[in-house]
Parts: sequence; structure tokens; C-alpha cells
Amino acid sequence: MQNLTFKIRIKASIEKVWQYLWELENYTKWTSVFCVGSYYKTDNFKQGNKIHLLTPNGDGMYSILDKIIENELLVFKHLGELQNFEEQPIQGWTNALESYELKSLGNETELTVKVETAEPYVDHMNKTFPLALQELKKISEN
Repeated sequence: MQNLTFKIRIKASIEKVWQYLWELENYTKWTSVFCVGSYYKTDNFKQGNKIHLLTPNGDGMYSILDKIIENELLVFKHLGELQNFEEQPIQGWTNALESYELKSLGNETELTVKVETAEPYVDHMNKTFPLALQELKKISEN
């Protein structure tokens, strides 16, 4: 496992950045950098609940919303992969964490994303995550 960290400053309030991160309509916009049509599905966006992070063809990750402090922190605990909408166990990196921490800097918000990822995905994450965060910045600042 490798720990990756990505940071970005966004000229918007913490509340607005949080909204653009996690409201489904906005989530689909900034995550389209990973896969066009990405979305999530959960019975309730609350701490402790399961969430499916999906592509249109049903591939992706299933996770637990491990910790949520509204407008401040969200942590996913990844449990496994999804293939054709079906949960599959991950060999070797179950319980990897992915966190989104927001901090107010006056009229800006600093977003820090930390991702534990398996070695085969490091290059992809290093290339794609900064692009996704630039997209989040663009839609949040509009």
C-alpha cells in the first residue's frame, strides 16, 4: 500500500465545497475525470453506512462511510470491488482509507485528500486525482 496526498485551494466557502463534493449531481461532475458517468449509491449518506462508488457499467468500489464530520471531514473505508454491480472481495488491500479534509482559509477552502492505494494504481491516481480536484475547483468557484 502507498499513501498519496493531494491538496487544492478553492475560492469558495467550506459549505459550498462540501456540497460540491458530496451532493450526487455535483459528485458526478468532478468524478467524471475518473470515468464519465461515475456516481454513488447508498441508502443514507450517514456515518457507518455502506456506499457503492460506481461507473455506469456497474464496476467500482464498495465502502463504508467510516467517519463524517459535516463540512470538515469524510473518510471512506474501502471494503472491496464491484463488478457488474456485484460486490467482490479485494485481495491484499481491504480496509484502505480515503479521506477528504476541509479547512477554512478566510475566503478560501483548503481540501486535502489522502488515499491509501495499491501499487498498480499509484500512477493512475497521481495523474487523475489532480485533474478531478481541478474540476471540483472549477464547479465550486462558479
